[in-house]
Formats: sequence, structure tokens, C-alpha cells
Amino acid sequence: MRIATATPPSRSKGNPVTSSTPPSSNAPEDIPALGKASPTTDDGGTPVRAASGEFPATPDSDDERVAAPVSANTAVRRDKRQDAPKGWRAWVLKTVSQPIPGAQPRVRFDLPVEPGGQHEVPAEEPIQSSSMLRHPIYFGFMGTVGVGIALFLNYILANTESLLLWIVTALFIALGLDPVVRWLERRKVPRGLGIVVVLVALLSVVAIFFATLIPTITEQTTQLVNKAPIWIGDFLNSEFFKQLDVQYHVLDTVNEQVAKFFQDAQAVGGIFGGVVGVGTTIANGLFGTLIVLVLSLYFLASLPAIKRWGYRLAPRSRRQRVEELSEEITRGVGNYVIGQVCVAVLNAAFAFIVMTILNVPFTVLLAFLVALLAFIPLVGGTIAAVVVIAVSLTVGWQTALIYAICYLAYLQFEAYFISPRIMQKAVAVPGAVAVISVIAGGSLLGVLGALIAIPTAAAVMLLVKEVFIARQDKV
Repeated sequence: MRIATATPPSRSKGNPVTSSTPPSSNAPEDIPALGKASPTTDDGGTPVRAASGEFPATPDSDDERVAAPVSANTAVRRDKRQDAPKGWRAWVLKTVSQPIPGAQPRVRFDLPVEPGGQHEVPAEEPIQSSSMLRHPIYFGFMGTVGVGIALFLNYILANTESLLLWIVTALFIALGLDPVVRWLERRKVPRGLGIVVVLVALLSVVAIFFATLIPTITEQTTQLVNKAPIWIGDFLNSEFFKQLDVQYHVLDTVNEQVAKFFQDAQAVGGIFGGVVGVGTTIANGLFGTLIVLVLSLYFLASLPAIKRWGYRLAPRSRRQRVEELSEEITRGVGNYVIGQVCVAVLNAAFAFIVMTILNVPFTVLLAFLVALLAFIPLVGGTIAAVVVIAVSLTVGWQTALIYAICYLAYLQFEAYFISPRIMQKAVAVPGAVAVISVIAGGSLLGVLGALIAIPTAAAVMLLVKEVFIARQDKV
């Protein structure tokens, strides 16, 4: 079958479109001739008007029927080229149709279309069982090992509780003395010589305390123990207590509770464990004091080396930041310890002066008790006030009232004037956090826990502020 081919017409100015070449024998079969119009009919067989507006001719042979669709497409393209805009309109359309330099195609999130016109739906992956379910023996073994390690650590902590308390106390004493040593270092005093000076001063204070105050405290303690039954008897025989007992039966309730207490052998033996328990408690106290002093000396001497060793545990990229935070924490704890010592000394001195003026008995013993209780944050001053007021009642209610007014006024002056100025370089903890930390520390470690609760809370708050919050701000 031979198919006629046509060459595109040549155009020249002033000449009509004319030319057609005879078909070549080597022409490809898929190029139709332009001389015949392709038939276009609808489903009913009716001819359809072509692009030129005329009905196409009906092909007479099979060759013409084969070439008709191709020739029709070629004619449509030729008509489009003829109808295309020219001149400045063509330039505008070409410029607008070009993509903007640097523009990216719009991202499409359509799934690729399958040849059948349907989207490919990914098959659901089978749910794999966890390793714990696939290896129950291994999981049970590791759980048993974890429980065993927890029990072993609990056993160690339970049997080394006293040692841990001594270590923590010695560390806080060393941190409290470290600012003094640094102050001497800034005065061109070597650290070793500064430690010796601080140690000699500390031992001198302890020696003076034991030489002058301990005998007086021991004597007054003995007098207090001897006079306590007399005071209790006078109180029970007073008119005030008799009226109180008639209304609320206080005496019967107290006698019943005391009888139950002494009937319980474990409760009686648990006070000190008998005579042997008293001796053991005193010996443990003296031994613990010696251990704390020795550990404090070692910690104070090797504190820079301990810090450097701790800094090596941090990554090199963060070592500088860890060092800054550590220095700030240790400096705050040291200033807090020194500040608490100053506040306790001032508190005891004021109480001693007021008790001496009012002729309250056992002034030295009570002043020493006030100094010890002043180390307990928040509640120490209140407990000391209650104890001294109770002893002042033995002199008269007027004396107790005057002391209560003076001491409570001093506590307010201390809270708003003395403590802020002494603690300005130490830790700053909100009131609610301080109360919660003191209660938690006292519940966990007793008096020592209450003493170290506030600086520990301050250190935790500093770490949260400088590490966690700073990291969250960068997210």
C-alpha cells in the first residue's frame, strides 16, 4: 500500500501558498497526504464539520481510510500555526508563558496513578511482636537482675547510713570553709597555708567552747533535770490546770498514756536502749564528730582536685559550662553555710542578752540550744522561742511575755534585715520551695536533711534554670 506524502508549503512575500511534491517511494508509511481530507463522523455515521468549517470528503478506498486520521491531525496543527498571534502579542504571550527564574514547581502530594486509573494503596506491614514477647526468658532474667541490684543498693544504703551522713556533713563543712580559704588566697596566701590557718582557728574555737561552755552547759543541764519534776508538780497543782482537768480530763488521759508507754518494753528500751544504749550513743557521737572533722580537712585540702576530676567526666565541648555551674553551686553553698553560722551566732547572742536581763535561769544552756536550732531553716527560731518561753514561765508570766515580745520582734528584724544582707551572695530560694525542701529533707535525713535542704534545692533550681530551661528556649 502506497501512501501519498506532502511537504510543507513554502512561503514568500506576495506569493500564495503553493507547492506539493509528488510522493516518494521512500517516504514513511505513517505520513499521510495532505490532498485528502480525513473523514470525521459521529457515532451515528453523520459527517462532522472539520476545523476549516467544511465537511470532509468521504474516503473512497482503504488506503485513504488509513491515511485519513493522520492527515486530519496535521491539518489541525497547520491551522493552529496560522491562527497563532504575531508581533508584539506573540512576544507578550511568550514572555508570560516562560517560567520565572528560580521558581520551583508546586509540590504535589498525589499518589502516582496506575494505568487502570486507581491509586496504589500500600500494603499494611505485619505488626511485629516486641523483643520482650519474643524472648520472655531473657526479659524475666533481666527483670530479676534489676530487682536484685535494687535490693543490694538498698542493703548498702541501710548499713552505711551513718557513714553517708558523716560524708555529707563533712562536705558541707568543707564548702563552708572554702570561701575563707579563697579569701586568704586572694590576699596572696598559699592555699596550703590558708587551710592550716583556717584549721587552727576552727580548733581554737572548738577548744574554747569545750573549755568554757561545756562545763556550764553540763551543770545547768543537771539542774534542769533535777528541777523539772518540781516544776511539773507545781503546774499540775495550779488552779489553771485544775480547771483544765475538770473540763477536759487532761490528767486522766496523760496518766493513761504514760502507763501504756512504760508497759511497752520495746518503747522503754527504744529511748536509748538502756544504759548500754546511752553509752553506745555517746561513743558513736564522739566517733562521728572525729570522722567529720578529719573528712572536712581532707575535703577542704583536695577540693580543687576533686572538682577537676569531676569536670573530666563531662564531655570536652561542655566542660567549660559544667565548670561554671559547679563553681556557682559550690560558692553559693559555702556562702550559705557561713551565713547560717553568722545568723545563729547573732540569734544566740540576742537571746542570751535578753535572758540575762530578765533573770531567766539556765541562760548559757538555753543560748546554746537557740544557736543549734537557728541552723534549722524556717522552724528553728520558732522552736527555740517556745522552749525559752516555757522555761521563762517558771519565773513568772510577765517575764515570759516580755521575752516573747522581744524575741519575736528580733525574728522579724532578722528575717527582713539581717538575713537578706548576710545571704545576698548565697542562695536565693522562693518561700514555697524552701518550706517543701525543708520538710522533705527533715523526713528523709532528720535534722541534717533540714539543714542541707535549702542549698540542695538552690543547686537543683540552678541546674534546671541553666540546663533544662535554656535548652527548651532554643527549641
